[in-house]
Amino acid sequence: MSESLSFAEKIAQAANFLPINGTDFIEFYCGNAKQAAHFYKTAFGFQSVAYAGPETGVRDRASYVLQQGKIRLVLTSALKSDHPISEHVRTHGDGVKMLALWVDDATKSFEETTKRGGKPYMEPTILKDANGEVCMSGIYTYGETVHLFVERKNYNGPFLPGYEVWESEYNPADCGLLYVDHCVGNVGWNRMLPTVKWYEEVMGFVNILSFDDKQINTEYSALMSKVMANGNGYVKFPINEPAEGKKKSQIEEYLDFYEGEGVQHIAVATKDIVKTVTDLKARGVEFLSAPPNAYYEMLPERVGKIDEDIQKLQKLGILVDRDEEGYLLQIFTKPVEDRPTLFFEIIERHGAQSFGAGNFKALFESIEREQAKRGNL
Repeated sequence: MSESLSFAEKIAQAANFLPINGTDFIEFYCGNAKQAAHFYKTAFGFQSVAYAGPETGVRDRASYVLQQGKIRLVLTSALKSDHPISEHVRTHGDGVKMLALWVDDATKSFEETTKRGGKPYMEPTILKDANGEVCMSGIYTYGETVHLFVERKNYNGPFLPGYEVWESEYNPADCGLLYVDHCVGNVGWNRMLPTVKWYEEVMGFVNILSFDDKQINTEYSALMSKVMANGNGYVKFPINEPAEGKKKSQIEEYLDFYEGEGVQHIAVATKDIVKTVTDLKARGVEFLSAPPNAYYEMLPERVGKIDEDIQKLQKLGILVDRDEEGYLLQIFTKPVEDRPTLFFEIIERHGAQSFGAGNFKALFESIEREQAKRGNL
């Protein structure tokens, strides 16, 4: 595909047999969902929405639904040790199981993807309660991760049938997070191209951006990445794989500790990254260390004029990059669990549709400093 095309022109070349309206929710399998929910409320400013568990007639699990802007997280724990959710947590630690996609027709989405080679996870299933009905289906993607297709046009309840409104007296203010910008998957050695092909053939996505190990490298490690997008650009899934380097890359560290392929990070958008990051830091969210002073001294020359105060960006460690369509600001948290696996990205876009290629070296050197502290470099 020609690199001279704009992002919009590349996205327009995607097949359109699987219309997607956006991300519906992201479900984590957790060791203790009740405590995880408290963390995401306290640290990230998510709000209580709905709950399902023994009190609502669900006998095998407890699930807490949180929302901020259009971002919906579901945190789920099993209630017994022999449950598949417990097995998932035992192997992977807390991690993303479901990347649920909002569709108009979950049955057709299942049929279109499975006939193209998608491995079924859930046949089209209708869930009902007094608030209407939801149709859901699903297929596996990389590792044990699942894409659920959620059709909710005939439903007006708090979340899904089986869930009840979760009212809490503890409701910290939000942090200005708006929507899921993209979700990044880490796959094993030589698995990026087959995964990209799977997204093209099974999901009808298109590859809008590629980075090789010559672009994404430091003195010690490297990785390769391809960004997949659906036909309207609402859903983007970059796919990373390790590349040969002198030492262990962050992708290898993830694969070792997650014990398989999975979601590496969730990027969430804000309109005021300085305020959002200031709020998150005050609540205890830990971010990767800032790049050296030289990075900020060279910013005007590298990215041109921006609206933000560079000194404020430097104080917070926020990175800046520019593409042909504008600029973006981004920052990455440290892993949010004890295993060095899942983390979050906070991103503010000013026209830019890319993913911060100009920041990769500074970002990866910061990650390597953390890896070295853990003894995993």
